[in-house]
Amino acid sequence: MDEIAAEIEPLIPSLRRYARALLHDRDAADDLVQSTLERALTRWRLRRPGGDLRAWLFAIQRNLYLDQRRRAVRRGPAVDLDSRSPFPDGAAGPERSLIARDALARLDDLPEDQRSLLLLIGVEELSYEQAARVFDVPVGTIMSRLSRAREALRHSVEAGRTTMLRRVK
Repeated sequence: MDEIAAEIEPLIPSLRRYARALLHDRDAADDLVQSTLERALTRWRLRRPGGDLRAWLFAIQRNLYLDQRRRAVRRGPAVDLDSRSPFPDGAAGPERSLIARDALARLDDLPEDQRSLLLLIGVEELSYEQAARVFDVPVGTIMSRLSRAREALRHSVEAGRTTMLRRVK
């Protein structure tokens, strides 16, 4: 068990970052990471020997997240009683906070697969091959999906700039 812990432990911060980017809620993200680690440990014997552990853990986490979203859709929307800002007070100037919040909102507007792919490759720095294993698709599909995701995000940002200029006039 110590060997398994030694392999998994360095990957926990990446799993936590990805979960927080998906959920925007620290507690829910920590719960998702815990569920991911629990699932990985209970199914450790099913892991491919010599396979990419990082991609395997991200695939487990993504699948658990998608299951969680499907259950939430069946239950209906949750009411968020905690209206805290995701940015710590004074962490950055108000302009940076607004820009970051706007960028996160635009990322959230993307379809789930595109958002997840951008986070895994752009933030968690997975290779195309690793992302292909997470999504269980060929590398070429990852490349085309990533291109479409970047284009959609670029279009959204440019549309936002135009909207902001119209408001200022």
